Amino acid sequence: MLNDPKSHGLWETSAPPAPITEELNDDAHADVVIVGGGYTGFSAAIHLAKLGIKSVLLEAVEVGFGGSGRNVGLINGGMWVMPDDIPGVLGPEYGERCLKLLSDAPVLVRQVIEEHEISCQLEKNGTLHLGVGRKGLEELDTRHRQWTARGAPLQLLDSDETRRRTGSAVYSGALFDPRAGTLQPLAYVRGLARAAITSGVKVYTKSPVLAVERRADDWRVATRRGSVTCKWIVVATDAYSTGPWKIVREEQVHLPYFNFATKPLSDNVRKTILPNREGCWDTKEVLSSFRMDQRGRLVFGSVGALRNTGHAIHESWAKRSLKRVFPQLGDVEFESAWYGKIGMTSDAVPRFHKFENNVVGFSGYNGRGIAPGTTFGKVLASYIAGNIDDAGLPLPITEPKSDPLRMAKEAYYEMGAQVAHLAGARL
Repeated sequence: MLNDPKSHGLWETSAPPAPITEELNDDAHADVVIVGGGYTGFSAAIHLAKLGIKSVLLEAVEVGFGGSGRNVGLINGGMWVMPDDIPGVLGPEYGERCLKLLSDAPVLVRQVIEEHEISCQLEKNGTLHLGVGRKGLEELDTRHRQWTARGAPLQLLDSDETRRRTGSAVYSGALFDPRAGTLQPLAYVRGLARAAITSGVKVYTKSPVLAVERRADDWRVATRRGSVTCKWIVVATDAYSTGPWKIVREEQVHLPYFNFATKPLSDNVRKTILPNREGCWDTKEVLSSFRMDQRGRLVFGSVGALRNTGHAIHESWAKRSLKRVFPQLGDVEFESAWYGKIGMTSDAVPRFHKFENNVVGFSGYNGRGIAPGTTFGKVLASYIAGNIDDAGLPLPITEPKSDPLRMAKEAYYEMGAQVAHLAGARL
């Protein structure tokens, strides 16, 4: 995408083609303008169409250009924050409501994929949150107790069962979520785009929003060569936000995250690693993740940016780490490499903003975009239709605020990941 193989890597080379779209070159009218062609934007468009509400979606670059086309592809429920801590952050009513909604979010993803027959390498065998050492196992035990107290069907696995499911002996245990799974993230968002277009949504790419103007009871949303007049605007640009809603990007700290994909493994080796194809990530502070794609490529990722000195450092670390975690792999060869940016809020909890009258959006997914993005898109459609009000939202309404230390934090994370992986590569 944009002639940059490090932007979407394996996902771009293995996804079905994007639906044919064009730039907005005219003046149009709709009930809703959706800004951003990712999971939230297209989910909102699909669910608005079901409610008989006409929408136009404007994407600045291409379908799935942002985090929706670059991530690991884990369909996770919940949030990073411990469940018992969420009511303290959001308040008891919003906290428990949000926990319930996002706990069930992977189920909605499956339903959307099945309903619209989206080809995206969906795997339904769950995810494994892997414990590293005694401290990691204690964290998983706490998460397990807090989630099961809320009715979530999570299972705490011992080291032997974890070894059987992963093919690795380095983990002290795992937390298994049977509702979760993996998919090909760019294929999923392209499938959502096709479903939206089939539902009658007008989708325009290469159409960044440059200005927004209030005209009586309507909004006029202007691009380079056209405009759309509407009643509502959905801001679904999240961590890649620019233009009129760049504040969404400025309130988040970018955490870079890379992935390397091996060449397809031999049948003998493939049978020993993730035989059930669960998606995995660990409890380390500088975490690692891995999963298998349908061709038998092992996709391995961690914090860091593949630019400047970062590429060589992270690649060397990834090869050594994979050899330690999966000795049966031997010397690893990577087929592709890419990285993106995770938008992190100050409290690791998503946001709901009312930017102005009838201008709304969710953002700040903190590395969990697939299931929350799909779910929050559906919530936005219900909100615009009047089926839920402010009090029925899963998050309180907050004002977006820039993080004054954002640039310093981002530099620290990028360089810190290099230091951590350079040190790890020398072990």
